[in-house]
Amino acid sequence: MPLPSLPAAILSHMIAINNVPPPPLRSLPKLKMSKYIDYGQLNALCHMRGLQSSQSSYSILSAHNMFIKQYPKIFLKKKTRLPKLFKQEEKREPTEGTEELQPQQPDDSHNIAIHVKKARGGPTLYEPKNFEEKLVEFLDILKKLPIYRTLREHRTVWKMLKTIPDLTSQLTDEHLKTLSRSVISETWVKGSTVVGNDGFYIILKGSARPQTKSYKDLIDENESTSSFIPQSFQGFVSNEGFKNILAEMHTPSCDPMLRQWSTFGTLEVTAQTESDTTEYSVITEEDCEILKIPAKDYVRLKSENIKLENKEKMKLIHKCPYYEEWPTLSICELVALIKWKKFPPGHVIVESGKIISFVAYINSGYCNIYRNIVGLMKLQPKKVKKNQKLVCMGKLNEKESFGEISVLLQVPFTCTIVTGKEVEMAIIEDKDLFVT
Repeated sequence: MPLPSLPAAILSHMIAINNVPPPPLRSLPKLKMSKYIDYGQLNALCHMRGLQSSQSSYSILSAHNMFIKQYPKIFLKKKTRLPKLFKQEEKREPTEGTEELQPQQPDDSHNIAIHVKKARGGPTLYEPKNFEEKLVEFLDILKKLPIYRTLREHRTVWKMLKTIPDLTSQLTDEHLKTLSRSVISETWVKGSTVVGNDGFYIILKGSARPQTKSYKDLIDENESTSSFIPQSFQGFVSNEGFKNILAEMHTPSCDPMLRQWSTFGTLEVTAQTESDTTEYSVITEEDCEILKIPAKDYVRLKSENIKLENKEKMKLIHKCPYYEEWPTLSICELVALIKWKKFPPGHVIVESGKIISFVAYINSGYCNIYRNIVGLMKLQPKKVKKNQKLVCMGKLNEKESFGEISVLLQVPFTCTIVTGKEVEMAIIEDKDLFVT
């Protein structure tokens, strides 16, 4: 029976395939030996006696336990390398007759800037800046608007202002640092009238003559002279340079002229009356560079500090247990009367039997509460002696108050309060309470 065409084609194809030789054998890829397996230990575990034999269940169990114990040993542990310890070389003490070697200066033979400085008679790059160079740098910084100054330049201005006694004696370091970020320099030609009732002025270059003989302080109204010698500037001038500066400057008692580093003006905003304008005015005797601290900046700084301080006082009173439900308006009235006060550790705030003179709110630290306790001490079978002793009854911690009843009702304290460590309190004196 003849086959159909399709099966005949498949059969002929299969016969043709059988006559084709098989493809050549390919080698299997080699297995990489792991660095972290001990193959000798693994081979010993695989041929351990007792695992494959079935003589008794006890021998199989003991072989199994041995296998589990030895199994972790086939894994090699990584060796931890500790950092190398360097031996510190001992300093050699110079022997007598030999000088200690000084550190070598960098080679400046190819630095053209150093040769130019030497040719003009100036100091080299490695020498510290003298007073004149610092003053020139200070003036260049003040010529910039405060918004364009870098952090380093703001720090330089602050450091220079810290060396002026008329500022440091009446302003705190934080206030001076804040004001240094807004100071500017003004240039005045010879014969100009500088009115100083809108700020505090420091003459950096040149001289001026005051229209009156006495001047007010920055803040208070006490009279004080305007010219002075800044003793702090001795730190960054050489002895010869400082002697020359002293020779040029005059003391205020001998010469009323305002020279370099002299001051005039005020930081208090005053009404611009004709008398005040004359009192704070100077006339320049030559071209001058004058540093100005605006009075408006100081007033704004004071108002911001007062707001922050009042906010802190209000927060303190609100956290005290007896004032949590008080309305804000009532606490604001107390805030206006509060003063900050610090007490050293071991200080007796009030003794038992006495009326305290203020109401206190503890901001930091704590106070111990003591009470006089009278006890009986047995001396002999029929004799007893009274013994009085202060016993600690408790503590007054942060955000707690005391003294309200004693001040308002004029009732003596029944205990003694002593500070345990340095304590900062917000206090309201009794005279302020009774006045209001």
